[in-house]
Amino acid sequence: MLGRGAIWGRVASASVSLLVLLLISTELEMLAGKLFPRFHKSLSELQEEGMNAINLPLSPTPYEVHPEDTLLEENEVRTMVDPNSKNDRKLQELMKVLIDWINDVLVGERIIVKDLAEDLYDGQVLQKLFENLEGEKLNVAEVTQSEIAQKQKLQTVLERVNEALKVSTRSIKWNVDSIHAKSIVAILHLLVALSQHFRAPIRLPDHVSIQVVIVQKREGILQSRQIQEEITERDAFDTLFDHAPDKLNVVKRTLITFVNKHLNKLNLEVAELDTQFADGVYLVLLMGLLGGYFVPLYNFFLTPENFEQKVHNVSFSFELMQDGGQERPKPRPEDIVNCDLKSTLRVLYNLFTRYRNVE
Repeated sequence: MLGRGAIWGRVASASVSLLVLLLISTELEMLAGKLFPRFHKSLSELQEEGMNAINLPLSPTPYEVHPEDTLLEENEVRTMVDPNSKNDRKLQELMKVLIDWINDVLVGERIIVKDLAEDLYDGQVLQKLFENLEGEKLNVAEVTQSEIAQKQKLQTVLERVNEALKVSTRSIKWNVDSIHAKSIVAILHLLVALSQHFRAPIRLPDHVSIQVVIVQKREGILQSRQIQEEITERDAFDTLFDHAPDKLNVVKRTLITFVNKHLNKLNLEVAELDTQFADGVYLVLLMGLLGGYFVPLYNFFLTPENFEQKVHNVSFSFELMQDGGQERPKPRPEDIVNCDLKSTLRVLYNLFTRYRNVE
């Protein structure tokens, strides 16, 4: 029998997780068959559903589909969000954070967004949002009524957005048709990418995902399968925090040894990663030590007195990292200042992988 630690150590992999679930259900079925015979049938059905999910990727759809969704050509594929997924707490939180952010950006435009799908599909709000974020005016019609005109406008806006985001064609998870069709999955992917690229002063909830139903017509029969679409991603530190605290401590010790190796040259020493980097001073000094240059004291606050000065220091350290050839760290400066350990570890680990051989 699998122990709890062995099970949760595999959670990061969806396929392994499903196999573990099947193993658990098998054990529970055996136990229930002996102790509670009346539960035996339901557990057996659960195991069968799990086996079907693996062995029959496209099985006849068990979902209630709207009439317009049944009007598919042979082999045509359509995606839709599982209705139960829309009520997910983290998904609702993500949408609220994004709506509030958009409304803050567009406060001068007298535009109020209430529903992401209904308000963004025609390109009008996306145009204004991008213009305010990028600081440039797009050459598109202000008001478009027909579907053709709306899609033409969307095409122009998305081309400029994709150019600014510098995303490869293979990485783009939105297009004119999906946005105009009010696909909440595509719209969320786009807004998350925009908020991260323009360093929006918001904090997105971690690892938000949506259960997506993919429907296809085969030999006149509607068939479906489900996939878990990640909107905000997990990384190795998410897994460490959730499932491997012992390994997390090893990483922390390694990073403390790394930073102290260099900070000791200035008679400085770190014991707590989350708090001692929160004002940005050690990050700035560390960048100078790693890069082999002196950072003028007038470029940052050596003894920051408030939140804004601390954010300035962290932001300045991020600029030094970029000047050194690194990508801008994904965490927000505000997260570091707020003593978010996971964000601090991400920044320091990137420095470690780049400069670990520097003496």
